[in-house]
Amino acid sequence: MINDTEYIKQDAATRVQVLSEALPYIQRFIGRTIVVKYGGAAMKDSNLKDKVIRDIVFLSCVGLRPILVHGGGPEINSWLDRLGIEPQFKNGLRVTDALTMDVVEMVLVGRVNKEIVTLINQAGGSAVGLCGKDGNLITARPQGQEDIGFVGEVSGVNIKILETLVNNGYIPVVSSVAADETGQAYNINADTIAGEIAAAMGAEKLILLTDTRGILKDYKDPSTLIPKVDIQEARQLITTGVVGGGMIPKVNCCVRSLAQGVGAAHIIDGRIPHALLLEIFTNIGIGTMLIGSKVML
Repeated sequence: MINDTEYIKQDAATRVQVLSEALPYIQRFIGRTIVVKYGGAAMKDSNLKDKVIRDIVFLSCVGLRPILVHGGGPEINSWLDRLGIEPQFKNGLRVTDALTMDVVEMVLVGRVNKEIVTLINQAGGSAVGLCGKDGNLITARPQGQEDIGFVGEVSGVNIKILETLVNNGYIPVVSSVAADETGQAYNINADTIAGEIAAAMGAEKLILLTDTRGILKDYKDPSTLIPKVDIQEARQLITTGVVGGGMIPKVNCCVRSLAQGVGAAHIIDGRIPHALLLEIFTNIGIGTMLIGSKVML
């Protein structure tokens, strides 16, 4: 029977072994930019939220340059409900009239963003909150569909402010609100913003935290995870219907970022504690890694 002292020694040995195995990955990615899109259950569950925040701070402390991009759909819905405004969606996009846009900006920029910044700072990091308007980081344009209001796409990225922050050890936390040349605010999909920032920053990795294991051959069966695909294979999975529904824009976002030079894109399950560290610092990973056609990682 193992006594308490022996158990503590075994536990300590396991921790040391894990850190030792992570070392080659830390050495490989030190100084590299990692863009993380934070959303889903990992934002709603307080225990998961704490672990994501700690992972982000860990990345920064070991020399990587994390940038966190977030959404906040559930909290937006909560505030719309408080104000007596019924959320509406069309083709999977939030219908965003002027009043809804005000609420979106208030919630994402004024509440969710500052909460994440505070949590990172409390965990020992140095975070700075931004939205697309700050430093003209993101220039928006209308998405183009009729009757959806101020839903936008990214027309340009100015990375000067991000470079200044990450070069000085800060963790940028970016909310998915931006403006066009006239100053009109737009609500933009957070996956899209994360992908465009990753491409503009020449990121080593783009990581999307989701509520699914990754790309599945059968979306009803988590055991059918596809661990690695290249750009052509990813496009084929969409064409054949293996990738469908809400996973399509995520995969397209990854493909677009890879085509613009991002090293690798990952779709991982944010419901798994410390999912970021497991994906970045272990051999097996936990989700789907998308790579450029001629890149073998």
